[in-house]
Amino acid sequence: MMNDDLLRSESAAGEAASRENVSSPTGNEPRRLRAFLAGVMQGSMVEKGLVAQDYRQSIKALLQEHLPEVDVYDPLADHKNSLDYDRRTGREVFFHHNRLCQTVDLLIAFLPQASMGTAIEMWEAYQHGAVVISISPMRHNWVVKFLSHRIYPDLESFKLALRSGEIEQLLCRRQQETDVRGGG
Repeated sequence: MMNDDLLRSESAAGEAASRENVSSPTGNEPRRLRAFLAGVMQGSMVEKGLVAQDYRQSIKALLQEHLPEVDVYDPLADHKNSLDYDRRTGREVFFHHNRLCQTVDLLIAFLPQASMGTAIEMWEAYQHGAVVISISPMRHNWVVKFLSHRIYPDLESFKLALRSGEIEQLLCRRQQETDVRGGG
């Protein structure tokens, strides 16, 4: 769950460079928030393939319904054939996604099992001031435990947190802290 000390103790280094102005160009409307939908793709598979990816559509629909001001980037949506990429293209996409995680406001990590790629994305987002939310039963896993501002054991718990406004409050609180530190 939430660790308030974690929010207060995060380094502000690099936040100013990775954040845009919080207001729109007209100054009248709040800027749209950016989210990255991270989650297990290959997991620990030895063979070439993906684990079930149906969670992606569920999470996107929930975010659209409860946080319509959030633009969600789903890395799989733009790279459905990524397992067939040549080494150079795969490497470019991999590093592009990691850089993208440095610029988001929110990262949602779906982790029913460990994922090395998602762990890297979580680290990049966390280090650059994003709110990191994990949907995972692995609450004792150190990556999940120490890089997450909230941990929900399953999609239903995540859905309830969205409905209650808990996640919206977390995003608002995080944005206020960023603004106070001059990173917004």
